[in-house]
Amino acid sequence: MIVILTGAVLIYSTLDMPDWGDPNSPASLHVSPRYIEKTIEETATPNAVTSVLADYRGYDTLGETTVIFTAAVVCILLLRRFEDDKTL
Repeated sequence: MIVILTGAVLIYSTLDMPDWGDPNSPASLHVSPRYIEKTIEETATPNAVTSVLADYRGYDTLGETTVIFTAAVVCILLLRRFEDDKTL
């Protein structure tokens, strides 16, 4: 019952979101133009994607990279083979 109720609330909350690809959405009207206009001035990076990932969202990207690196290290530790030095 809890799963159904949670799903219903999540589906209901999507009705308030803008349509996919809507040029009048807040992200298209405010966020994107600012990054495009100010990226060279504020970051000295000619590529807008790189400036957003590395400069504007640097801490977020660093956190995601840390999570992926930690997961890779754990997978390597779990999947490694142990060689037995003793021969029978």
